[in-house]
Amino acid sequence: MADNDAPLILDASRLVWRRWAGVRPTGIDRLCLAWQAHYAPRAQASLVHRRGRHILPMRASQSLWRLLDDEGPRDRFRRRFVAWAARNLGSLLRPQPGRGRLWLNAGHTGLNLPGLAQWVQAADLKPVLMLHDIIPITHPQYCRAGEKARHAVRVATLLAIAHAVLGNSQDTLDRLQAYADATGQRVPPRTLAVWPGTPRLVLPPAERPPVGDEFIILGTIEGRKNHMLLLDVWQRLVARHGPAAPRLVIIGRRGWACDDVLARLDAGGFAGRVEETGPLDDAEIARRLAGACALLFPSFAEGYGLPLVEAMAAGVPVIASQLEVFAEIGQGVPDLLPPDDVDGWADAIMAYAAPGSPARAAQMARLAGFRAPDWPGHFRAIDAFLATL
Repeated sequence: MADNDAPLILDASRLVWRRWAGVRPTGIDRLCLAWQAHYAPRAQASLVHRRGRHILPMRASQSLWRLLDDEGPRDRFRRRFVAWAARNLGSLLRPQPGRGRLWLNAGHTGLNLPGLAQWVQAADLKPVLMLHDIIPITHPQYCRAGEKARHAVRVATLLAIAHAVLGNSQDTLDRLQAYADATGQRVPPRTLAVWPGTPRLVLPPAERPPVGDEFIILGTIEGRKNHMLLLDVWQRLVARHGPAAPRLVIIGRRGWACDDVLARLDAGGFAGRVEETGPLDDAEIARRLAGACALLFPSFAEGYGLPLVEAMAAGVPVIASQLEVFAEIGQGVPDLLPPDDVDGWADAIMAYAAPGSPARAAQMARLAGFRAPDWPGHFRAIDAFLATL
């Protein structure tokens, strides 16, 4: 390694794209931001896009990290990024060697681009790649058109080039192994399951509202999240209990593969007992969660499930699908039900809504032993792992 080389190379491609597009950070984006905060001081940046792949020298890298730290308006970022690119055009055009260093990529970014494997080999990099899920391959009906093929290329590239693979859960790594076995591919021998840190959505005790009659589902409205089950449940509850039925609060933007759900929401018919808020900021989400009977999470598939641990870290019980990943990250706390059992979900919701609910009290007792994953633990595990590579 040359004297002016950093110990690591950290991919910045997804972070740049997010700021350029002006999108709100997803769970993957939050992880990439945490990796930037932890690794950027000792990392050169890489950029991977359709027109090229770049490893930036240390000075250009550090100015890019500072630019990405500025969470100002999208248009200001675009102006500053164009100016940064003009100042560093020579560095972008001049190939930089990897010299056998670890290349950290936490966001799947660029893995579906032609020629990436050849670049990795020519640049002499050791890729350490984070896999978040293989849902587009196993559940393509819930994804955008063409996503299955794109993700199959990403996963094939990961399996072909990775020096080591990180999974956001053991379930993700287990599903990767099953997929590789079924398709005649090979998982690299060095793997590590490491849960992301948990955003804090906790209100000070003095600000917590009393628990009311609200149940919350949190996240983008898309087919995989199974909002339709809850609409079926609430139609039944409203028919049985009228204005005494509990309230369902749907927090999140409208997404894809859910036209039937959106049509049903737009048609109404829930006697005012279903509220769609759209996306909310973290402070408002914390306030709504604090007064909720429970978070509801009826997904058909997840690679991790950040809302589940966010809610439990905030002291809010969870009723979720019987998914292996929820059993893993929930640490035995949530009540888990089949994602197609309308009767079971209706019964569980009414049990939690009952005054002095024994079912809710039992989960609150279990919740006292829950330990939310945090970023210091996340990076202790990864740093120890990287030291072995």
